[in-house]
This record gives sequence, structure tokens and C-alpha cells, in this order.
Amino acid sequence: MDTSSQAVSATPSTGVEPTALRRQRWTVKQKRQIVEETLAVGASVARVARTHRVNANQVFYWRKLYRAGRLGNSGGAIKLLPVTVESSPIAPPAIGGERSSAPSPGTIHIKLNHAHIRIEGSADPVLLRTVLESLRG
Repeated sequence: MDTSSQAVSATPSTGVEPTALRRQRWTVKQKRQIVEETLAVGASVARVARTHRVNANQVFYWRKLYRAGRLGNSGGAIKLLPVTVESSPIAPPAIGGERSSAPSPGTIHIKLNHAHIRIEGSADPVLLRTVLESLRG
């Protein structure tokens, strides 16, 4: 039997597609709202997707667009963290070969909720970016 010539037709009496076959159209605002729900601490993409009756893979794609700033005016695609710059006093040279506890010039110290990073001397920008992105999650 050749199935290529068979067609699925709409409901004959109304000419409207059955509800199960109708495609949902999401506005940019709705997509942003769903994505932002998944970004909450402890949120599950699968659970949020199920709540809104959308495929989880679709939500992951929307998250990718959101992070790239391509899901409208997300306003939160890139979040900047507060930074404080402290000038450390120049410590006198260590006596007897002991190291001073004061940070040396060119030291970067990053404190996060779950990690502390200390980089001394010149930092490789690519390596630093990789480390920070992996900590971001």
C-alpha cells in the first residue's frame, strides 16, 4: 500500500485542525518568561517545560538564544558582578626569606559563594575566561 498519497485532513465540519495537531505560537515575552523560570536556582528545565506544555529541547534552544541576547530585550543576558579594586600597600621586602601575607602587585583574588580564586602575576585572559565560565555553571 502506498502511503505517500494519503493525507491527514482537518475536521471536515469546521475546517479547523484538531487541538492536538495545532502548533503553539509563543511570543518573545512568553519565551523570555519561560527561560527566566529555568534560570532560577534549583529549577529544572524539564519541569518548567512540562508546566508550560513545551518540549524541553525547545526550551534549551530558547535559553541559548537568551544567553546570546537574541531573544528580544532580555535585559539579563549578561549579568555583571560588582567589582571592588583595592590598593594594597607595598609590603617591605621579606626578611629571612619569609613570604609576606599581603598580596603582591598583579594579584587577582575572586571570591564566589562556592569558590575562591587567586591569580598572581600576569594572567592568561583565555585561561581566566575559561575558569570563570566553568564556575558560572
